[in-house]
Amino acid sequence: MKGFTTEMKEQVRSALIAYCENYPTRNRAAESLQNVSAATVSQLCNGKYELISDDMFTRIAVQIGFAFDSWTLHEGKTFKEITYALTDAQAYKNVTWVVGDAGCGKTTAAIEYRRTHRNVFYILCSEDMRRSDFVREIAKQVGAPTDTTNLRDMLENAISMISFLGNPLLIFDEGDKLTDSVFNYFISIYNRLEGHSGIVFLSTDYIKRRMEAGLRYNKKGYKEINSRIGRRFFDVSPTDQNDIYAICQANNLTDRADIEEVIKDAKRSDNDLRRVKRCIHRQKRMIEARMKKGGSNE
Repeated sequence: MKGFTTEMKEQVRSALIAYCENYPTRNRAAESLQNVSAATVSQLCNGKYELISDDMFTRIAVQIGFAFDSWTLHEGKTFKEITYALTDAQAYKNVTWVVGDAGCGKTTAAIEYRRTHRNVFYILCSEDMRRSDFVREIAKQVGAPTDTTNLRDMLENAISMISFLGNPLLIFDEGDKLTDSVFNYFISIYNRLEGHSGIVFLSTDYIKRRMEAGLRYNKKGYKEINSRIGRRFFDVSPTDQNDIYAICQANNLTDRADIEEVIKDAKRSDNDLRRVKRCIHRQKRMIEARMKKGGSNE
């Protein structure tokens, strides 16, 4: 990307201000961002960004979920089902495990929900996460101090901050990637947050096979996790052709032949929305190329 224009910087500034509103103070918001100081956040929010580098603007934009592309979000049935699960968990402090196909829009729905609701914290899980990484990421996202090597103190501070908030919600994306060790540790975290915070896990249906095996072989922690999610997963609807058609329309791809091309390509990838986005981008670039050559989009 070329240098940031003033307009682009203002867009990031507006997005950062909205992000900061999810925290009690801007300093707490800064704590949740990697390699971004409280002073930088304060300067940017106050419009004093002359000395802030483009790299820093990029770093902040990525972490707060802001993108410069002109993609229009379509709120299809899968999006609405995930949003319902998130809303319910936040309002009633429930624990829910949402299951959906890879590429059905789970992450997009979660990040959009975080963007539009207060006291919502998004944690992306990974298979190489240790207990210390897990706790540190929770603490970082809620704006709790992470400058200590004492895991218990870090967790205490994070839980205290979460419990203090009104209707907080923790979202753990790709929760099925957590190791059994972290799974077991989560139980103690949940016990401390029960009645104080909603918790939602998002993953593919791999978690069902893992849960079934864990219960069958009586593996430590699986009965507790299964009980805490109500012994049932929240399955969302798969993406279908109607969803893809609506996404094309929302993003100004209106020619029937172009849409059919996207639908055909998506079918080969199980209607993965990441693939759909690429296909729409490709079709729009092809249309632009034809127009530049003096042709038409007929």
